[in-house]
Amino acid sequence: MIRVVLPGHLRTLAAVGKEVQLDLPPEATTADLLDALESRLPMLEGTIRDHLTRRRRPFVRFFACEEDLSHESLSAPLPADVLSGREPFVILGAMAGG
Repeated sequence: MIRVVLPGHLRTLAAVGKEVQLDLPPEATTADLLDALESRLPMLEGTIRDHLTRRRRPFVRFFACEEDLSHESLSAPLPADVLSGREPFVILGAMAGG
């Protein structure tokens, strides 16, 4: 069971708690996780990834196991601790401004 932590604004949009649990295969990738998340919570489609390009939106970041995975390929396998459920996959909205 993979644990996904969503930022507050996406939790409100999806009407879910802090964590969403997903069943994914042992060799799941970030793209697989996002596909499953958007399938389960269709109101999130287009909020994390662009509708057309399917690439991560600029002000959305991915973290797991104390590492920034935002610039990793979406086809890269998820870390073992995320796949086992020991660590969550965290989606954050980045801050910008000056």
